[in-house]
Amino acid sequence: MRTRPFGNNGPDVSVIGQGTWYLDRGDRKAAVAALRRGIEAGMTHIDTAEMYGDAELVIADAIADLQREKLFLVSKVLPSNASRRGTITACERSLKRLKTDHLDCYLLHWRGSYPFEETVAAFDVLVHAGKIRSWGVSNFDVDDLDQLLAVAGRGKIACNQVLYHLQERAIEHAVIPWCVRHGVSVVAYSPFGHDDFPSPRSKAGEALQAIAEAHQATARQVALAFLTRAPGVFAIPKAASAEHAVDNAGAGNLKLSDGEIAALDKAFPLGPKPRSLPML
Repeated sequence: MRTRPFGNNGPDVSVIGQGTWYLDRGDRKAAVAALRRGIEAGMTHIDTAEMYGDAELVIADAIADLQREKLFLVSKVLPSNASRRGTITACERSLKRLKTDHLDCYLLHWRGSYPFEETVAAFDVLVHAGKIRSWGVSNFDVDDLDQLLAVAGRGKIACNQVLYHLQERAIEHAVIPWCVRHGVSVVAYSPFGHDDFPSPRSKAGEALQAIAEAHQATARQVALAFLTRAPGVFAIPKAASAEHAVDNAGAGNLKLSDGEIAALDKAFPLGPKPRSLPML
């Protein structure tokens, strides 16, 4: 599994991680097994949120007897809880549910009504207390990032977690370039789309499948390799089964040629810049 630095002078983190949205809605035993198998395959970057129901509890079961320092755990605070006191309380609640003493990164899930000054102050308190090691955001467009940077200062924002898949590449217009300039990692959520992964019977899907066959890989592995082709970009696919987790992890060492990247760029065109940042 390839790793790369996470954020400004952050630790090396697995390029392919594990998302947990809706993970609590299926078979609990299978979900725990999927997470465990994913970790064994090198996907030690695990993402969750207080909004994800009992996902934090599922993760706690999956990592119960593992070496904590080998994991990179991320959770998120809801905007409605993102006051100074509310952020600290939400983080402590997530730590309790995850049965850990710290998070490796803690994110503001999306922009809400609380001033950035309050949320950033809470993040600073949590960092100094050792309860989080870094912080970032999710679903932030460039204007939001500019305003946050003005409050926090350079070098503080570790990542921006955003919607990114083959058929939704809007962040390539401005968000990824902004993050590259400022040393902020980009984390792709829903990297297979939301129940709309390209069909192998479609023209674009055929191009994807041809590249997969050339590498003796799966189409989903190729999709993940394409999304993480640029330095500083990570992806966090969800797996509901151990078999699916192993398949996702297989993308971690897959490198596409310039020609294959160009072919996928043509099959799944970037499209015009949208008026607002797409999000789920």
